[in-house]
Amino acid sequence: MTQTTFPSSLSLLEQAWEYCVDTTQRSALFLDVMRERGNISIAHAQNGKPPLLAFDYELLIDGRDLSQPCNYMLLRVLSPVKINTDETKRPYVIIDPRAGHGAGIGGFKADSQVGVALRAGHPVYFVGFYPDPVPSQRLRDVMQAEALFIEEVIRRHPKASGKPCIIGNCQAGWAVAGLAALRPEIMGPIVLNGAPLSYWAGSDQQNPMRYAGGVNGGSWLAALTADLGGGVFDGAHLVKNFENLNPANTLWGKPYHLYANIDSEAPRYLEFERWWGGHFRMTGSEIEAIVNQLFIGNKLASGQIQTPDGSSLNLRKITSPIVVFASWGDDITPPAQALNWIIDLYGHESAIVEEGQIIVYLLHKDVGHLGIFVGGKVARKQHAELVNVMDMVEALPPGLYEMVIDTKAADLPYSELEQGDYTVSFETRTIEQLRQVDPDTREDEAIFSTVAQVSEINDAIYKNTLRPVLQAFITPEMGEWSRKLNPDNLKRYAYSDFNPLMAGVALQASQIRQYRQPVSADNIFLNLEKQTSGLIIDALNTYRDLRNAATVSFVKTVYGPLGLGAFFPPAAPVEEKTREVAEQRLDTLKADAGPQFEAGGFTEGLARLFVLAMHHSGGIERRSFLIGESIKTSLQEIDPAQWRKAVEEQTLLITLDSARSLATLPKLLKTLAERKRALEIVGTVTMLTPELEDENSPLAIKAKELLGVKTSRAKTAAKKVS
Repeated sequence: MTQTTFPSSLSLLEQAWEYCVDTTQRSALFLDVMRERGNISIAHAQNGKPPLLAFDYELLIDGRDLSQPCNYMLLRVLSPVKINTDETKRPYVIIDPRAGHGAGIGGFKADSQVGVALRAGHPVYFVGFYPDPVPSQRLRDVMQAEALFIEEVIRRHPKASGKPCIIGNCQAGWAVAGLAALRPEIMGPIVLNGAPLSYWAGSDQQNPMRYAGGVNGGSWLAALTADLGGGVFDGAHLVKNFENLNPANTLWGKPYHLYANIDSEAPRYLEFERWWGGHFRMTGSEIEAIVNQLFIGNKLASGQIQTPDGSSLNLRKITSPIVVFASWGDDITPPAQALNWIIDLYGHESAIVEEGQIIVYLLHKDVGHLGIFVGGKVARKQHAELVNVMDMVEALPPGLYEMVIDTKAADLPYSELEQGDYTVSFETRTIEQLRQVDPDTREDEAIFSTVAQVSEINDAIYKNTLRPVLQAFITPEMGEWSRKLNPDNLKRYAYSDFNPLMAGVALQASQIRQYRQPVSADNIFLNLEKQTSGLIIDALNTYRDLRNAATVSFVKTVYGPLGLGAFFPPAAPVEEKTREVAEQRLDTLKADAGPQFEAGGFTEGLARLFVLAMHHSGGIERRSFLIGESIKTSLQEIDPAQWRKAVEEQTLLITLDSARSLATLPKLLKTLAERKRALEIVGTVTMLTPELEDENSPLAIKAKELLGVKTSRAKTAAKKVS
């Protein structure tokens, strides 16, 4: 039996004195870091709050000078000395979100989206923005500016291997999706990182933020806030909403982590706080459009947003490949909000294939919302691999895929083809499998339909009663003072050299650093401090959970079928109509496709065999793509455009009826020589050669029965690669 040893009275006094000295010093140093934070924020504001990129850049286009001006800008990121940029490679355009903070998270440090694209040799451009919007600026003005930016990038790279890859982070993600639907001809692949497109989706426990609109009675509060700001919406309000999601971290966890690690944490903390506290602004028109049409209205995926010419913004007009990166640890944009729009838009995977569309999603198991953009590990793994596979994404057969990144095993075949520590695969998925990504059913989304209807009424009442009074009374100067006096803005002035009461803090901190006496790690009072901190965090988390549960309960009660839902019944789910249309279209395609199953020659047969092999394997590896690149010289008689057309056609036929596609394959590969050659090529590329060589394997038996080919011949082509 072990016995607990308690410190002696003398030892206890010594530890108490040691702890008192340390905590007094830490408190003074903590105060000095707060002072530095305030000074940095003030200096950043005086410099115009430029984008916080870890790279040098040059301004190419200032959106304020355009015929329809806005506060956006196009920057060319300059390569560091040791990195060479290949101007013939596909350019990357990274667009940061304007959601309360300034621009920079896409290139916040060397290991970032900007950094990995530069290291891969790509020209990189960055779309940032100024702190203040142009008066009367609208979302359509921003969209037109971004289109001009992309056109300028294309003009600068006439010999590029492909159209620019456009990366949209968070809020910029849905903006990129909208632009891709309106201007598909200028877009290369688009990557949507942590971007919400299905705003009603999510889980009650993990994503309570979606209920906020119901508590507030809809979007009228956003309009009121903008009017109180003289027609300008302060991004500090959005930042505060983010912070309120996790009160334990905001009120205690983040400041305590700095306090507990004051000797080492200050540089990282100050670097982040410069961005976090650099609040940016929107016009009232912008914030109202965002709240009404997206977060409360959920009109993007359903095609209810009207474009300037009066047509509907239809995401099915996007022709470039779409990559969606989401995380299970993201409580701002959970996977359901990032992905459910695909279900609502297409209804069935056959609709994706018919339109020749490629949609890939990538799920992280636990990183938070900000970690998607600024996490170094995420940049080195997920973002780096996304850059590496973008050409492959464009070459995939049409359909829905999940991108999977695994650490390379020691015995992985052809592992030398993939540089680095990871192997990448694209696993085929169906719409039904995508539905399983949402941990909860979508039944509660009906409540948000009622919330949207009530919101429209409240918004109309506000705009026809109180708004005219406020707009007549509040001047732009009053709005500016309201922003300056915002507590989140004011505290940075209070804890800075701007405040005379902070005089002497820097000198005191400097002296303490010279005579710093940190407490020993086994100090009993330090351990008690850590335990107390844990209890505080647990208490705040309990408060958060109770608050969230009360919020969910309130909204469901007020807007449910026994509340306002009885007067404003929810509209039928978009998914139901889309699924019905997709299934009807599927039946029509099946009925009309009969002759197509037997039409074609070697190119079509090879394409069909390749896609069938993909489905047999459940997807395709990056190694297969690289193997295909190495042997394509043996297929010079096949035109690349003809091959792409054949792959799209055969993928649709297989989606319609895979059994018939397989049974009619001999009609396309008419001779024994063609069948042998096709099996050799496909077996090599898909790395199924070992299975084909085993004459007793189901695959080899099926190949022999169907094509009359001894599959041991597959090793011939395999030897050419190995």
